[in-house]
Amino acid sequence: MKILLVIDTYDTNNNGTSISAQRFAAVLREHGNEVKILTTGEPAPDKFALKEFKVPVFNDLIHSHGFQFAKVDLDIIREAVRWADVVHCMMPFILEAVTKHIADEMHKPSTAAFHIQPENMTSSVGLGKVEWVNNRFYETFNFLLYQHFTHIHVPSQFMADELIKRGYKAKIHVISNGIDPAFQYTKRPKEPQYEGKILIVMVGRLAQEKRQDVIINAVPLSKYADKIQLVFAGKGPKYNEYVKLGEKLPNPPQFVFLSKEELINLLSQTDLYIHASDMESEAISCIEAFATGLVPVIANSEVSATPQFALDGRSLFLPGSPKDLARSIDWWLDHPEEKQKMEKEYAEFAKRFNIDESVRQCEEMFREAIEEV
Repeated sequence: MKILLVIDTYDTNNNGTSISAQRFAAVLREHGNEVKILTTGEPAPDKFALKEFKVPVFNDLIHSHGFQFAKVDLDIIREAVRWADVVHCMMPFILEAVTKHIADEMHKPSTAAFHIQPENMTSSVGLGKVEWVNNRFYETFNFLLYQHFTHIHVPSQFMADELIKRGYKAKIHVISNGIDPAFQYTKRPKEPQYEGKILIVMVGRLAQEKRQDVIINAVPLSKYADKIQLVFAGKGPKYNEYVKLGEKLPNPPQFVFLSKEELINLLSQTDLYIHASDMESEAISCIEAFATGLVPVIANSEVSATPQFALDGRSLFLPGSPKDLARSIDWWLDHPEEKQKMEKEYAEFAKRFNIDESVRQCEEMFREAIEEV
């Protein structure tokens, strides 16, 4: 198949949807498909490049989240759609809505993905927990884009339930975004900087909804506070705030931005992985962590899909509660034999999220859409 992926931001390593799109494209090509991207950025053989649409006032904030909007260019969009056998729209914005309209005009099959959870957007302006605001975004996304599709890909059953609850009518395909097979059970000796310390890691943007602040505030409440070294892998608008907040800890947190190989190396030395985010549509970073052989401790939030990965209640804590998180940390560190046993169970559990299988299921969705035209 000739598959066109439509996504405003593709060339970034600090945006989960963009990273998933890059992996998705690579594996689609491994399966023998031709893949091109309709997106912003520099021109390339596999890309139909659009200029950035700059949002007045908010553009710096948008960039801090590793994102930019695309400016609509009808000639480029028509050229891209004309090339494709199937068009897959990965975001719910103007670019994707216009592309869908042109695909329909040209009688080209198209599918959509729901990756951008409204709460991730509204949290940036302090409205992440205001239900009516988030509901309005779900309604707007449906009106603008999703009501026009017969097939929607979501990365978790949680997101499927959210769409069904809000009256989305398309056939919903629950398919994990999938993880790179390089993330597998790996244990390595600690580097000198971590020797004698308890290494606790979270991977994700330094953003309001990710709640790295809960982890920082939990450390002083742990009996192991003097030994804990936090490492946060990611960039984002909360960096300065979290650096200042972490100054009170015996071992101030480290903030790093890593390649895949560097991340695997870090996780292989880690003692415990924490995912404190209030809002997630899946959280691939959490799967990658337990795939390498880490017990995850996950915020049990009602607006997050990530609690689905907890094999039992010991891997859950009350969202937003440093006290309950400290309790969970101490329990796992007090029971090293049980932690070691569960590390192997989590690594085995992670095998079901292989990206190769995820891509195969998406290919089936594309074929369904093609047959309908």
